[in-house]
Amino acid sequence: MDFNLIWLLIFLPLMGSIVQAAVGKSFIASMGPKQGRAWMGFLAVLPVALGFFVAVGITLNLHRQPAENRVAIVKVFDWITLQNLSIPFELRVDPLSMTMALVVTGIGGLIHIFATGYMAEEPDFPRFFSYFNLFIVFMLTLVLGNNLALLFIGWEGVGLCSYLLIGFWYKDLNNSKAANKAFIVNRIGDVGLTLGIFYIAFVLAGNKEALGITDPRWLSYDVILPAAETIFKQLPTETTIICLLLFVGAMGKSAQFPLYVWLPDAMAGPTPVSALIHAATMVTSGVVLLNRMSPLFSLSPLAMTVVALVGALTALLGASIAFGQTDIKKVLAYSTVSQLGYMFIACGVGAFWGGMFHVITHAFFKALLFLGSGAVIYAMAHDQDMRNYGNLFKKLPITGTLMMIGYLAIAGVPFLFAGFWSKEAVLGYAVNDHATLMSPFGITWGAFAGWVGFLVALMTAFYMTRMMILTFFSGQERWRSLEPAHAHAHGHADHGHHSHNGHDDHHHEDHHDFFMSDEEARALHAHHDHHHSLDKNHEPKEVPAVMWLPLTLLALGSTGITGWLLYGTPGNDHSHYPLKQDWLYPVAHGAKEAGKHVAQFNFTTLLIISSVIAFAGMALGWFVYSKGLPKNEGHDEKAWNPVLKLAGDQWKIDWLFSNFLALQVGASVGKVLKWFDEKIVDGIVMGLGSLSQVIGSLLRKPQTGKVREYALLMQFGVIALVVWMVVFFSSKGGSN
Repeated sequence: MDFNLIWLLIFLPLMGSIVQAAVGKSFIASMGPKQGRAWMGFLAVLPVALGFFVAVGITLNLHRQPAENRVAIVKVFDWITLQNLSIPFELRVDPLSMTMALVVTGIGGLIHIFATGYMAEEPDFPRFFSYFNLFIVFMLTLVLGNNLALLFIGWEGVGLCSYLLIGFWYKDLNNSKAANKAFIVNRIGDVGLTLGIFYIAFVLAGNKEALGITDPRWLSYDVILPAAETIFKQLPTETTIICLLLFVGAMGKSAQFPLYVWLPDAMAGPTPVSALIHAATMVTSGVVLLNRMSPLFSLSPLAMTVVALVGALTALLGASIAFGQTDIKKVLAYSTVSQLGYMFIACGVGAFWGGMFHVITHAFFKALLFLGSGAVIYAMAHDQDMRNYGNLFKKLPITGTLMMIGYLAIAGVPFLFAGFWSKEAVLGYAVNDHATLMSPFGITWGAFAGWVGFLVALMTAFYMTRMMILTFFSGQERWRSLEPAHAHAHGHADHGHHSHNGHDDHHHEDHHDFFMSDEEARALHAHHDHHHSLDKNHEPKEVPAVMWLPLTLLALGSTGITGWLLYGTPGNDHSHYPLKQDWLYPVAHGAKEAGKHVAQFNFTTLLIISSVIAFAGMALGWFVYSKGLPKNEGHDEKAWNPVLKLAGDQWKIDWLFSNFLALQVGASVGKVLKWFDEKIVDGIVMGLGSLSQVIGSLLRKPQTGKVREYALLMQFGVIALVVWMVVFFSSKGGSN
């Protein structure tokens, strides 16, 4: 397919978003709720599906090109033109951009299909899919744009859409808070990204003449990236500062410590939103940024070390917090935080290709797990508390089987599941890192991060086993013993269907005030959701085919087939890695040379370690939870183990962030800024105003409005002018 058609990837979902916003509500009203939503759902899915096929065609065409020629720049239109700067709206066709385009449109399309069933009874159906399609637009702008300006537009656009989608049910106080939190925390990271972009522009603007850069498109990647070897290599300090600033931006979007706190709260949005944000799109933006700017990062060992260590800390922290979660979506949310840490470990040790490999496999199995959890929540009357589940495999055999595949993939079961292949690639490279700075342990910090990754793999296998047993097995249908009031108290954050029996739970006229207390909000929310409650007579049922068919395709992508296609045939020499050498090279820095480092750590050794870790974690989880819900994890949280309770409370990090940093530090900074605004900024403005008033009052006094006084002054002026002229010319004559 012609590369020039790449613009269709952005145009098609944009048109879908506009159609949903413009005519969706009126169309549903004219056609009837059921039929109207079915047609609007089709119109929401169609642009993304067509975009996927366009991406497939362009990718196949790109793959046929020689490795050194796999870059094409497609100019769509002139955008910003200044005297010596041109920023056209141009798209970049290369292996990195097309890999992400396939992920965004492919997996994003499957999530769209699932959402048409999950949101089928949502009164604001068109608004939801307008936001959904617009999210795809900005994500594709981010990954396809060929300059930093388009990256920034896409970056901020996905932030805006995430705010709209997380807070979709904005009349619920908790949803509004979660959306605000995501927006604010991401703005912290965006400050770093913005400063990094400005610093790049500053460095290029100051050196382009000396190095003969005449292209006015000097903010485009095809100008910046080659400059790594000419300009930035000669400026190590500036390069390190730029990389660290860009990494701050990546930390915000990709939920790295300490800016991860927004992502678990994003579970307030509908489950399809969680899958779209957490699996395939927004949270991987940081990894895409590091891959795109890899020529710069590779020049700074310090920046690479920071990336690897923050990734390791995030992976460990996310896994530890997942131990204490009772909300099924929260378990998966912290799992996402942990898996994102793996991707940053890979980038930090120079295995940028490995980070992208894990992005792809993670997109499949995490989307599968999130949508599977949505199917469980749907079947359990929108209760998200795993303590109220149990033995659901008998009731939901299709959902349970498909989620089992995702579980085995993330646990890293060898060969048969995709997660093993990407984790092997990341950790195998990390433990042989020689590029990052040395640690006190006799190995590089990158290698240290790799060994932390192995520990996290053990923890992942354990807490995911816990989730699967508490949900699908253990032989206890725990909702049978719930009191109605007890059922109300847990898990009603996610509601895909709100109009049962003619009720619209999120559109009551008596919605609570924004400043209502959390306790009051929960009480009112429980009142609104009385018809959703579990009781002893509840019978879970499988979701409709439109919801489990996408799960089936995601399950297929979570198998070892994906791993083998992208990783190649394993061997001790690791001579063939399609993703690493034949595809991402030369876009990802160091991709061509990465194999020799992995080869130093024997594949068989990696296989044994990975297998032992995976099966040990699964066996331990089965041993602890196979007999049912432990008393120290039950509804009586006073009986919880203190360590487990702290893990469930995120080790108080979120509390510290919200109550100390936000309230104390933020308040102090706010006071300083207020003083500066009032005393300095306003002082200067008011001072200039006062000065003008003084000058005006002085000039006003001679202006009496009397003609005779003006005439007298004119006479004096004429006399003075004549006297001056006589004196001036007399002096000139005397000097001659």
